[in-house]
Parts: sequence; structure tokens; C-alpha cells
Amino acid sequence: MPPTAPASQPMNVKLLLIGNSSVGKSSLLLRFSDEQWLPEDESSATIGVDFRVHKMEVKGKKIKLSIWDTAGQERFRTITSSYYRGAQGIILVYDVSNRETFEALPRWYSELETYVSSSVIKILVGNKLDKEFSRQVTAAEGQQFAERMGSLFIEASAKTSVGVKEVFTEVVEKILETPELWANSTKHSTSNGNGGMPGGVQVLDLRNDAPPQDAGGCSC
Repeated sequence: MPPTAPASQPMNVKLLLIGNSSVGKSSLLLRFSDEQWLPEDESSATIGVDFRVHKMEVKGKKIKLSIWDTAGQERFRTITSSYYRGAQGIILVYDVSNRETFEALPRWYSELETYVSSSVIKILVGNKLDKEFSRQVTAAEGQQFAERMGSLFIEASAKTSVGVKEVFTEVVEKILETPELWANSTKHSTSNGNGGMPGGVQVLDLRNDAPPQDAGGCSC
């Protein structure tokens, strides 16, 4: 079970958003954290890695989420690989209206096998459910693939907010239920953190595998 923190001190959880470019990773995060949505023609591709902190309560526990939103473009893959370190949950996103993003999933899961332990919780998200009229991947296909890969599964829409809160809640609930992810947990501190973003936010490193000192973002 996760360590018990004082009532005034939330438990730290690190999540990583991955998937092809333009599947809506940043839109999911914006909808979840700010309850906002940017039309596709107003949004721009993530450069390197974006980072947000969000506080929530799950099953009576106060949680402080460190959410890392990675770039989907191939040219940023070497930059983002270091951000897998210490992640307890992976949110892998594809676009239900773009079959190419679904067919790319085996490559993403292969990357996960390289960078994260098998105990890390994974959830497969079929985003853009609002584009039902142009759907190219059925819910059954997504569910079956997720089951084969040992992942949770949900369909969502950042535009309409359907399923968005459930994505983050389900993955955090499963993390809290996975003792292996807390076995080597260190003190929950938000100061003097190794590998944290500017501002002193501590990103928990549960595997004693400290992030590189330059993991503060992309200077591209």
C-alpha cells in the first residue's frame, strides 16, 4: 500500500502522456487541468515536454499529480525518453478517427518495455470520441488491444470532456492499489528536488533512478 502522508500533505504521483502527434494529448491535459479546450486550428504541437501540476482527491486521499505531456513528433523522441524515469502511470493516447495513430501503438508499447517497469500502470485512451461520424477504430478494437497489452482502456473527448476526468482518476486509483510502485518511495518533498522543473517542484523518483540534471525542458 502507498505510504501514509499527513492530512495536509498530498501524495505525489507522476504521470506521462504519450502517443503520436495530433492525437490530442495536450488537449486532454488542458481539459482536465483547466477545464478548457482549444480548437485544433488554434492549438500548436508540443515542443519537447510540457509540465503541469494538478491536485485532486481519490478515494479520500489527497493527490498531487505531476503530469508530463510529451511531444509526439519523431524528432523529439530522444529528448522525451528521459522523462519516463520515475513515472508511475502512462497515459497512451490515439485518435479514434485516425487509424494510423492506432496502428502506431505497438511501437509505443515497445518503447514502454524499454523505459518503464512492468508494474507501472498504463491506460490506453481513444481520444476524439466527438468525431464518431469519422471513426476509423472501433471501441472493441481498442479494448481488445488494451487487454492484450495489460492496460486499462477508455474512450474520451477533450472537446466535450466526456471520459477525461475518468482517464486520470482510473489510472491514479490503480497506482494507489499497486504496492510495487511505492516500495522504494522517498519523502514527499517539494523542495530541492532532483530533476524537477523550474519552481522547485519535486518529481518523485520511485526507483532510485534519478532524472538527468538537464531534464528541465527542451531548448529547441
